Amino acid sequence: MNPRLDQLHPYPFQKLRELFAGVTPNPDLSPINLSIGEPRHPTPQFIKDALVEGLGGLSNYPITQGSDALREAIAAWAGRRYGVTLDPATEVLPVNGSREALFAFAQASVDSSRHGRRVVISPNPFYQIYEGAALLAGARPFFLNTLPENDFRMDWSRVPDDLWEQVNLVYVCSPGNPTGKVMSLDDWKQLFDLSDQHGFVIAADECYSEIYFEEGKPPLGALTAAQQLGRGLKNLIVFNSLSKRSNVPGLRSGMVAGDAAIMKSFLLYRTYHGSAMSPAVQAASIAAWNDEAHVIENRRQYAEKFAAVMPMLKDALQFDAPDAAFYLWARVPGGDDAAFARELYRTQHVTVLPGSYLARDAANVNPGQGFVRIALVDSLPACIEAAKRMLSFMGEAA
Repeated sequence: MNPRLDQLHPYPFQKLRELFAGVTPNPDLSPINLSIGEPRHPTPQFIKDALVEGLGGLSNYPITQGSDALREAIAAWAGRRYGVTLDPATEVLPVNGSREALFAFAQASVDSSRHGRRVVISPNPFYQIYEGAALLAGARPFFLNTLPENDFRMDWSRVPDDLWEQVNLVYVCSPGNPTGKVMSLDDWKQLFDLSDQHGFVIAADECYSEIYFEEGKPPLGALTAAQQLGRGLKNLIVFNSLSKRSNVPGLRSGMVAGDAAIMKSFLLYRTYHGSAMSPAVQAASIAAWNDEAHVIENRRQYAEKFAAVMPMLKDALQFDAPDAAFYLWARVPGGDDAAFARELYRTQHVTVLPGSYLARDAANVNPGQGFVRIALVDSLPACIEAAKRMLSFMGEAA
């Protein structure tokens, strides 16, 4: 087997299962799981209908590039959302969910030759796929801590000057998982300037971009920032997904867009990788990308949950309202995030994710230590009930 597999860390939810091993939750309380970022709002019926109507396509092998209609639908959505004009033939690819594509992109882009660039920068805390993708591509991850004193932003001055020429790829996540922070235009300018100076590729993970709280004021995306700065798409690749936007995590459908030269090479990789999207999934994806009404309703439901839960918890947990996404990144009393999660599960049957499980020790600190990630993905009544149980737990603990 590939010896690099031995470098992979257990996935956060495997660690959570191990944390809960032997723990019996309160049998009088129904379980509420707010640990995983899995959307639980109902999948819109029109997307299901399009999936069924597309089943006739199962008799054909799909092409890796996807149908013209799907790429045109994605490009049209990007035009409406980001105000950019993408060439559907050269600057857009459908992918089997952003997770698959974020991993695959490192395999295609990292120069693992003897004298190649072998460093991949990742935010810390982070989505663990970034690290696994880097390691299995033969690269060395460099974790850039996002800390409260820096408003949970990536501070590029913390990267050693002599490291930049070894950097092949930089992952960024905006809106951020788990912090919900959104990169500003100045943040993007700094990163674009560094990329132009040192030649690395930017992989912009924007899978939470459509979960925000004020209609008509979406978070700034990389494509819009590049256009506003007059930079173009050089060395920029953007990843997005229908999972959160359209409540279809099981559809495994997303998109990649950006630098046409890089996209051409990535398509070549994907042709060998065997990652063509099912024609039925393509049909459902076209329907989803072409509709915004269901996305507006989706946002309304998340906004309603945050408006209900944050006032309940504001005096018990320390947190900032997220700019976007559906997570509360909260500092816990006592600072032991794993113990907090375990005892909350045991006494209240509520599951949250320890923040230290989403981070690595870097610069003598684990930036997730002392935090928990609370995913407000369940129904409004369930989220309110979970908040009540957390208050009860913290009151008893005090």
